[in-house]
Order: sequence, then C-alpha cells, then structure tokens
Amino acid sequence: MDVSALKRDLEGLKIDDNPAIVQQKSRDFYWYSPVLKQQLDHVTGDLIVTPKTEAELIRVLAACHRHGVPVTPRGSGTGNYGQAMPLSGGVVLNLAEMNEIKSIAPGRVVTGPGAILADIDKATRAHSGQELRLSPSTYNTASIGGFIAGGSGGVGSINFGGLRDFGNVLRLRVVTMEAEPKALELTGENLHKVTHAYGTNGIISEVEMPLTAAYDWVDVIVGFDAFMDAARYGNALACQDGILTKLITPIAAPVPQLYFKRHQKFLREGQSICVVMVAQHGLDAFLAFTRRVSGEVIYNAATATPDEKKGLPPAYELAWNHTTLRALRVDPSITYLQSLYPFPNQLALVEKMDAMFPGEVFSHLEFVRLDGNVTCFGLPLVKFTTEARLDEIVRLHEENGCPIFNPHRYTLEEGGMKQTDAVQLAFKRETDPLGLLNPGKMIAWENPDYDYRSGRTFLFKGLQKAG
Repeated sequence: MDVSALKRDLEGLKIDDNPAIVQQKSRDFYWYSPVLKQQLDHVTGDLIVTPKTEAELIRVLAACHRHGVPVTPRGSGTGNYGQAMPLSGGVVLNLAEMNEIKSIAPGRVVTGPGAILADIDKATRAHSGQELRLSPSTYNTASIGGFIAGGSGGVGSINFGGLRDFGNVLRLRVVTMEAEPKALELTGENLHKVTHAYGTNGIISEVEMPLTAAYDWVDVIVGFDAFMDAARYGNALACQDGILTKLITPIAAPVPQLYFKRHQKFLREGQSICVVMVAQHGLDAFLAFTRRVSGEVIYNAATATPDEKKGLPPAYELAWNHTTLRALRVDPSITYLQSLYPFPNQLALVEKMDAMFPGEVFSHLEFVRLDGNVTCFGLPLVKFTTEARLDEIVRLHEENGCPIFNPHRYTLEEGGMKQTDAVQLAFKRETDPLGLLNPGKMIAWENPDYDYRSGRTFLFKGLQKAG
C-alpha cells in the first residue's frame, strides 16, 4: 500500500494526514460496546480524503483502486458498531462536504450523502412544509448517507417502519470501486443491495428520500408506577389510529432518575415513563386518551414554562440510542442490546424479559410499525460485567423468542442477519472486485466458509490479537 504515491495522485483534493485528525476521523461511537472498544481501540486509517463532488469521489476511488488502498466511507461518525472504522487502514473517505440539498418537490428530496438530517428538514420545512419520514436520535449531527448505509430506523418508525421497507428510500446513486468507477442509479428492489451495507459494495453519492407533511411536534412525558403499565400504555397509544405520534418510548425506572439529569425535577422515585412526540393538533385527543388509561402527564412542552423548558434536550434525545448515551455519561459500566419483541406477543415477551434480569438489565422500548403491525424493539441498558455474561443475556433473549441485533459485533452478518446476504455479496463482487471497500465488515466476502453456528466471534485479520 503506497500512500505517498496515492497522495501525489490526489493532489488538489482535500487531504489530511495529521495523525490526531486521522485517528479522530477513524472512529465512530464503537465505545458504546466494551467488547468493540477492546477489539477496535487501536484502529486507524492512514489518510483522510474529503471529496466535494461526485467527480472528485470517482477520482479518489480510481486512484485507490490503482494503488490497492482500502477505502472506508464515513458520514459524521454517529454509528455505534465500528461500521465507519478502517480495519485495514488506508483512506477514510469523509463524505461530509458532499452535503448539497439539490432539489425539493412534493413528497421527495434529493441531497448529497453528507447532508445532515436536521439541515434537510430545515430546508424542506421552509420550502413546502415537509419533513423526512425517519431519523435517528442523532438527528442534529447524523448524515443521510450514513443513516442509510448504517442505520435501520428511528424516530418516525411508529408510522413508517424501517429504512429497508419499500418506499422509505426512493433512489440512490452509488459509485463502484473499479479501475474506472461507474455511477449506478438504484431504485426499487435494487436498493436492498446497498442499504445497511456499511459502504462495503459501493459509495453513496446521491440520495433521494420520501418526505411527509411536517407538523409541530410536542414533547410529552407520561409517568407510571410500574414499567409494564408504561409498556401497555405505549402499545395502546401506538394502536390509536387517529392520534398522530412520531415517538413512543417506554423506559423503566430507575433509568430516568439516574441518567436524565435535566428532567429529574419532573420525576418521582421509582417512576417509569413513556416519552412521546405528538402532533400539536392531536394534543387534546392524546391527553384525553392518557387520562382514560390513568397516565400521569409529568411534562408537557405545550404548557411548560420557559424556566421548565430551559436546558431540556428534545424528546428524541432521550430515546433510541441517546438513552444509552445519557447512561454512559453517568456510568461507564453501562452498555446495551438491541432486540425485537415479535407481534402479536410483544407485551407478554416484554414482561417476561423485564423480570428475568433484575438490577442488571433495564427495559427500554421503542414502538414501531413492522410488516403492518404495531410492535416494539428493545434497547435495554445492561450493567456490563463480562463478555461471557453479555453473551448469555443475548442467548436467553433469543431462546425466549426475542431476536437480538447484536451491537457488540462490527460485521454485517453478526449484527443481526446471522447469515449471508446473498444479494449484497453478489453486488460486491460486481462493484468491488478487489475487496477494497470497507474491508472486514462482510464475513461472506472475507471468509465464505465461516460457520455462524460456531459460537465464536468473527475477527478480521489484524484484530485477532486484540480480541
């Protein structure tokens, strides 16, 4: 790998080889996982390259192909699984400056991959009162390309499901990693080749996303004496077809009391909560529904005083993986899992798993629509002791019918699929024949004979010693 020759080839482009900057840009939020922190702490690239246009992107990929230099794409680095970390060194491809919002029309927006979600919504709201359907809790900092390549759903999933559901991404333009890189237009079925593929089989250069009507969203927190009351309330609220919500997040005590520092003045000891974003026009109906089921509204942004609101984060920054982030800031021994409670038994499964690990696993749910039904994902907080115990907690969830999408693994397959995605692998063979795009993240490419039933963690070459 001749990085000096590559730099000469890329003269005139924005390049940074300052070791401190390179290491900073070689990281994401992998440290949410103590397992990944141990495995990936030493990982760094050799060079940061920041293209500003698709033409510059093509030039970078052609040069890296010519010199055999691996390329790992990066949005704003808000992912949690090491997906933006360069396991083989080489170039970290920083797409942050390909951030143009190119066009807005009824029901759709076209942007560069580096556009920040909050900036897209600001533009589409101003243009025509529209907003994106889905966003992660890192809405204010995450890029749209990174969300598509590394995310799965988030705020808005209660209405629209996940990113891989048909219609939630309209079109992607993707550049291949070949001697003469090509720009491909993907729509429909073909989008599944690159969504949630970590940039292993093509670099997203343009995104077309669907829009929905933008509303004024009101943050509300509802309190309950018992977590299962909060969970049942969340499920019932999600089934209220006439009440428009964007977020329904039950969280078990003592998580809010311990980790939501700015909200403590609203919380009673031992109180579990449900965090909600509800459309302003549906607020009266929402409050009537909440009274009917004996929920206690402990915070309502529509009626809160300026003093009460001062310094409070938005509701979505209490939810999804921001719940974990808030806990980690207080207690570094906390980590998390990602689970699914399948419909129609989600509440029974939630109750069973909530009781299984007292004082060790703390329940946190996100209600979503999945295949047309209301159900919930779990992002429970876990007091980490050992990797073996963490694996046992994962096994007990799965044995009880709750699939785990393991955030303590950096490969595509181990994170949730637990099998080869044949479509993504076949596309990689076409678009990245030398295997230079984000090496180490697709087991099917690195080790086609790998046995997923072995119980062992896959470690890419160079990481074995760290694991």
